[in-house]
Amino acid sequence: MIRVNDTITIEDWEWTESFVRASGPGGQNVNKVSTAVELRFEAERSPNLPDPVKRRLRRLAGRRWTTDGALLIFVQDTRSQARNREIAQERLAELIRKACEKPKRRVPTKVSPNQKRKRVDAKKKRGEVKALRGKVED
Repeated sequence: MIRVNDTITIEDWEWTESFVRASGPGGQNVNKVSTAVELRFEAERSPNLPDPVKRRLRRLAGRRWTTDGALLIFVQDTRSQARNREIAQERLAELIRKACEKPKRRVPTKVSPNQKRKRVDAKKKRGEVKALRGKVED
């Protein structure tokens, strides 16, 4: 069981782990031991996640979201399988925590009439300075 916050916990049946051989350093060990972890979380079918959180999670996941509504997390950071499992579970919990945060609604702002007037005055003044440049006639 993964505890995300006070209200959300992910049960063991909602996610599966598979182990594959990791690329990168590891010497002869890299060819023998499957240390990389692929965590698959069935987010769309999860009864513990509210619908708004699922929608935000889908947007945050990006390419890690599959067509059947699962979230894939692949970790091969360390040479230890146990540590990679912990990292994958931490990343899943962190992603769900971010999805739980309700984004602030953007309030569109307007340029004040005073600011518009100042901008036009500055442009006029600059135009006058440029108009004064040029040849001096007798």
